[in-house]
Amino acid sequence: MTEKTIQEQSIEELYAEASEHKVNVGEVKIHAKRMAGKFRNIKWLASSVWLVFFLGPYLRYGDRQAVLFDIPNRQFHIFGITILPQDLWMLSFILLFFAILLAVVTALAGRVYCGYFCFQTIWTDIFTWIEEKLEGAPAKRRKLEKEKLGLGKIVVKIKKFSLWILISIITGLSFVAWFTDAYDLWQNLFSLQASTVAYFTILLFTAGTFVLAGFLREQTCFWLCPYARIQAVMVDTTSIVPSYDVPRGEKRGRLVKGKDIPEGQGDCIDCGQCVAVCPTGVDIRGGQQEGCITCGLCIDACDAVMEKINKPKGLVRYASWDGIMGKKELPLFKRPRVWLYSAILMVSVIMVIAGLSTMQPLELKILHARQPLFVMQSDGTVQNRYTLKILNKLTHDFPVKISVDGSKFNGLTIIGAEKEVMTHHGTVTAVTIFVKVPNKNLTEKSQPIHFIIKGKTKDGQEYTSKRESMFIGPNK
Repeated sequence: MTEKTIQEQSIEELYAEASEHKVNVGEVKIHAKRMAGKFRNIKWLASSVWLVFFLGPYLRYGDRQAVLFDIPNRQFHIFGITILPQDLWMLSFILLFFAILLAVVTALAGRVYCGYFCFQTIWTDIFTWIEEKLEGAPAKRRKLEKEKLGLGKIVVKIKKFSLWILISIITGLSFVAWFTDAYDLWQNLFSLQASTVAYFTILLFTAGTFVLAGFLREQTCFWLCPYARIQAVMVDTTSIVPSYDVPRGEKRGRLVKGKDIPEGQGDCIDCGQCVAVCPTGVDIRGGQQEGCITCGLCIDACDAVMEKINKPKGLVRYASWDGIMGKKELPLFKRPRVWLYSAILMVSVIMVIAGLSTMQPLELKILHARQPLFVMQSDGTVQNRYTLKILNKLTHDFPVKISVDGSKFNGLTIIGAEKEVMTHHGTVTAVTIFVKVPNKNLTEKSQPIHFIIKGKTKDGQEYTSKRESMFIGPNK
């Protein structure tokens, strides 16, 4: 028999359930009641974002994985973009963007990331859903835990743990698949040819997911997550979070069957359903607390009770403390933190976009020899030595031709660039060349000189890179 919804339960049943839950609310493992509602639906919809984590590695782009973080070869492939260690300065701005985004969202709407997107919250939600399907409602699960170990209990536990382990293994495999070709990973695993690092990482994530989501659950949020500790400095009285309408709800009192709420008593009938559905066991009526992950499930429960007793919804709702207490709220554009966070976000986005837009598949750097800066040749020419470092960011090798813009140097000669140079993908190819110019044709001690590399891939795509250096001669 399925568990009754709040709408189907009598007031007496709600009180009896609340009384039982209060006895167990201090236990290590919290068995939260599950119920349908608007915010439960939003929670499931937000959780679907993590499908990208499981399915993303199997998306192909050309002849390779669309998104691949190839750490052994120090290459990050994101569709048509290849990021090498030389471009990782952009990573700091990407991390800054997400850190500030998390801060601004928390300041405005509390821990919505924890409630709707955090992997710990979502995996725990899935594990407890499986637990409820196999073991029953919270009361039945508590009863089963107290029972002595028997055949029936063993069978149920084996089924539950088997599903938990399966999900944990898939989680570990999905994580590793972002760092190696997903299809090759499966083949190597079944043929026992995968690396030790791959096996160890999968084992580590499997164990971590199984323990954190299956057993620690809300304790992870309380004791292991650093974000729970710093949220207090991010949330203020203007933040929109699940809040209990104190003026409307107080003074609390139980509802007697067949009677209306007495005059002077608030709308809160102290049914305890807001606590029963909370995944961390928080009583929202006590105000914002460390355990509140702003998931809104308490709002669904309270609205269902208000509807049952013919009272307006919203006794528990998303609102700021200033709004609950009737104070005038500042608009967003008058809050200094919003402007500061927005400015940092904008800078981060601009820097990342600028970095991506200026990335070239073929990069050239020029190092001028310092000892000596130049050499006087017996034929009256001045010779400079250069080291060209060519970075090939493509996924394959291809040859390039080196040339020098010598329009300002009559009689310029290049030594060492007669043949095409094969550049290797993902690495820097170093080439040493010499440039000679007749001394009589030099007009200044130091003059700019431009090096050009041109290459064509097998598919006919041409790439060019140009870099300026200096040609140094004797004093004039």
